[in-house]
Amino acid sequence: MIFQQENTKEVAAAAAEAAEAEAKSNMTTTELILDQLESWYETLITNLPSMAVALIVLIVTYFISKWVSRGVQKLVQHKVNQVSVRKLIGKVAAAVVIVGGLFIALNVLDLNETVQAIIAGAGVSGLVIGLALQGTLSNTLSGVHLSFRKMVSVGDWVETNGYEGEIISIDLNKFIMREADNNTVIIPNKLIMDNPMKNYGLTKTMRVIVHCGVGYESDLDHVREVAKQAIIDNFDQINSKDDVEFYYREFGDSSINFMLRFYYDIENGLQKLINTSEAIIVIKKAFDKEGINIPFPIRTLQFDNQLQMQNVPEQQS
Repeated sequence: MIFQQENTKEVAAAAAEAAEAEAKSNMTTTELILDQLESWYETLITNLPSMAVALIVLIVTYFISKWVSRGVQKLVQHKVNQVSVRKLIGKVAAAVVIVGGLFIALNVLDLNETVQAIIAGAGVSGLVIGLALQGTLSNTLSGVHLSFRKMVSVGDWVETNGYEGEIISIDLNKFIMREADNNTVIIPNKLIMDNPMKNYGLTKTMRVIVHCGVGYESDLDHVREVAKQAIIDNFDQINSKDDVEFYYREFGDSSINFMLRFYYDIENGLQKLINTSEAIIVIKKAFDKEGINIPFPIRTLQFDNQLQMQNVPEQQS
């Protein structure tokens, strides 16, 4: 009996569907459009409360993302010097909040299948975009990492990748330096992360080194005393001869070469060049005053055999 009732219901449902299909086939194009619009209108009215709630969720999420972005930027401003990097971190935090609000809104609209499709599509799209922008993303992540490094900051004098200069900016994808000759060097952040860096800005004291040579006839003890005294008399931070290191290095081709070095308060490479230049000047003046010779290479050409001139008879035309 129950089986017969179920068959009767199925037959009735099939007949109703067939009748509806036949009715639609007999409708004109205008009537079909109006019927579809009416169906959409009914769906809109039915889902209007859910849509209102979803819209409110999106609006609230937008304002929360703005607040989160500003808050995150304030939190990292003491650790990140670059404004561009702080803005990037704030935007990433805001984007996370907005994505979360979007998923909540879709769940309110009962669009769980859409949410799953978006998540699956985002995974595939992220993989494709990551492979396509591998170099750019690498430089960007390196820039973010550099901004968090406490031992590298704007204003430091550094040497890296064969260049030496002052850091004037650490952007998301490039590292900008100004050399002593005022030339600007732009290096991708990835190269900065992959290569060693010498940071002169970590200490205010640098070593000034001067290389020179004196003639073989010179009194080497006297040369050492004169050179040290010249540094003491002209550099106010050098108080005694013990602060100046003096070492003879080698017997050169035309001179006995030495190295003089001392520490001085220097904050960048340009000041180091200035102090090195000043040390060379005062040492040269002191040597000239004491009659100490700073030789330069001389090459002597000696001919043991006299050149013989031979007359060649002129050829008659």
